[in-house]
This record gives sequence, structure tokens and C-alpha cells, in this order.
Amino acid sequence: MNIEIITAANKPLQESSILHAIASLGYNAEIHECCTTEDIHQIVQRKPQLVILTLNNIITEDGEKIWLCEFLKNNNINFTGSAKEILLFDADRELAKSYLKEKGISTSRYFIAVADKFLRDYDIPINYPLVVKPARSVQCQEQIKCFTVNNFSEYEKNVLSLHNTYNVPVLVEEYLDGKDYLVSIIKTKKDDMLIASVEVLQAKNENTKILTSIKDQTTKESVENLAIDAYIDLGIRDFGQISIRTNQSGQCFFMQTNLNPDITNKNSSFIESFETGLGLDYDTVIKHILQECAKRT
Repeated sequence: MNIEIITAANKPLQESSILHAIASLGYNAEIHECCTTEDIHQIVQRKPQLVILTLNNIITEDGEKIWLCEFLKNNNINFTGSAKEILLFDADRELAKSYLKEKGISTSRYFIAVADKFLRDYDIPINYPLVVKPARSVQCQEQIKCFTVNNFSEYEKNVLSLHNTYNVPVLVEEYLDGKDYLVSIIKTKKDDMLIASVEVLQAKNENTKILTSIKDQTTKESVENLAIDAYIDLGIRDFGQISIRTNQSGQCFFMQTNLNPDITNKNSSFIESFETGLGLDYDTVIKHILQECAKRT
């Protein structure tokens, strides 16, 4: 099978890891940068049997946003990951939460902050503390910040800061005082699911996360069951990652999705989840992904 890995210009990519894993399966692979309309039309001319997408869309020189999955689908080229209408749940956190809430999935309470809508503490419909974050994904290299606020002045300050920084709506959620979990899922070639769930711990360095196995079996089952329901209800294809947080009582709540997790880097949380949760090495994880995608060639 002829495989292309499509990446953004100047994006750090662990080429040797994924190329070695693909070669071990007997497939050929090349890496190509994609940032212009000429680049995407060249993909069609090369006619790969499978495209591994490490980015969802590009902004062309004319300012047009092109969703790569939609472009490849229209040109009958097989690609990894979900369709555009599914990826929108990844791009818009509020959209995913509202959609799953209608399906009966537990989500934290939330609202979209609107300038000058609330004039004092008791106008806000959710009690402090609150978490404020961008409601949509943004195109930037820095880590997206979210803030925990405990009073109205902090609320106003941080909502304004996020809006001015990213120019997107601001999502305000109730603060859940429990633990964080990640569930990574791969649809396998027999239409089963390979599921790896881990607890996320905060290291002393705030930018570093530590993944550890979930010790309590009841918690593990609850976390995985909610993630499976979200995966199915959202219509995710091939693979994806679900973020879950609990309250102090241990009840699980859907937080957000990552529908194009990094699979090129052995140190990505998606790959690390399978090593920590299931003891699978990098090559084995890539094998499971490619076997599912190869069914469509």
C-alpha cells in the first residue's frame, strides 16, 4: 500500500517513528508538507492509496479554508480520521457538548460568555468556581490557556482576555472538583474497539501531564463506558480521544474530543495512553490504525 503523511509546513514531525512503523508492515510511505492549493492538487496527481492527515485544514493564499478530508473525499482518495461534519465537534467544544447533552451524555454545565450580558455575581447561572476557555479551536502554536475564576472581577477579566487573544467565543463551565481522564479509541478491522483509558496527573511543571493507569476498576468502567457512548454518538471514524472529568462524587462528565490526535510521535498522549493503559508499543498501535484504514482501499 502506498501511503502519504500530510503535515503542515515547518511542523515538527517525528518522521522516523511513523516511517519505521509503516515500513514494518510492508508499506511504503512519504511525508509531504501541505499549505497551498497547489500542494493539495499534487496529492491527487500522486494518487496515494491512503493519506494520513496530521492537520484538519489549511488556509490558502486567498484566505480560503479547505478541509482536507472533504477535498480528499471529493477526489476519491482514502484518508485517516473522520469526515468534516464530525471534525466540527472537535473544532467547537460547545457544539460537541450540546449535541451529546441531547443524546443523554453527561456534560458539565456551561454557557457561552457574551459581553455585558451579566452585570453582577448573582446574574451568572452557575456558581463559582468557574472555568473559562476558548469555545473553539484556534490556529496558534502556544498552549491554549484556560482559567479558573472565583469571583465576578476575575470572570470579567479572563473572559475579556481570552476573547481579545483568540477572537473566538468563550466557553464558561462549572468547575468539577474530581479527576481528569483520557480515553483513546481505535476502531479495529473487525469493527471492535481498542480502548485505552488513563488518569491524567498534573506534574509540578504545569505544562507537563503524567498519564497513569486507572487503579479502580469501577471508575475505569464508568470512564470507558461514557467515552464509548460519546465515540458512537458523535460518529467518529478510525480513531479519536475523549477527555472526561469527574466530580468529587466520582460521576463522569464529557469535556471535549480530540479527533485528530498526534499519531506520528511516540510521546503523544494518544500513543502513550495505549502504552500505559494496555502495554502496547508504538508499532502495534500504528498497525491497528492502518489495518482499519486499509479496509477502504
